[in-house]
Amino acid sequence: MVYGYARCSTSERQQDVERQVEDLRRQGVAEIFQEYAKGTDLNRPQFIALQERIRPGDTIMATELSRLTRSVHQLCHLLEWAANAGCIIKVGSLTVDAKENPDPMIEGLVLLMGVFAQIERSMIVQRVKSGIKHAKNKGTKLGRPRISISTLPQIFLDHYPNFVAGQLTKTKLASLCNISRPTLNRYLLIMAEG
Repeated sequence: MVYGYARCSTSERQQDVERQVEDLRRQGVAEIFQEYAKGTDLNRPQFIALQERIRPGDTIMATELSRLTRSVHQLCHLLEWAANAGCIIKVGSLTVDAKENPDPMIEGLVLLMGVFAQIERSMIVQRVKSGIKHAKNKGTKLGRPRISISTLPQIFLDHYPNFVAGQLTKTKLASLCNISRPTLNRYLLIMAEG
């Protein structure tokens, strides 16, 4: 049996695994495990489910090695696991048949691809950190904007005197302002410190 695996690091709103799924289906893969998880995460539920499904002679197919893992250490463990499970790993045009005397050249290429996948991940992390540092140095405020009394919603300010007078409960005030209780508590704290 041939199983596919498709993965993206971030949520569906930011990335989409559909391109990978389409590529795998074009190659004839019927059952595809897909998820949104980091490539270095050891506890990817769909990848674990895939490994549990594998039987000797089965194949795991991915569009790129970085979809399986972005860690050389994990890649070595994956190749060892594949050999013990008697399965084949196919990435693009490379096939690692670990169950029977794997071709050392192909295994070497796969490991080299793993090195580049790990380097790519490290470069992405480095660029993000550099971008955050650059933004901070330029004076850009990161994170949620700070809330002050002057930025509180007018509807809250209109009903606040009735709350202070005991005419409204927290639940009623939150409902009138169409805000959650935690947001209301944050607003009340700002008013108390104000």
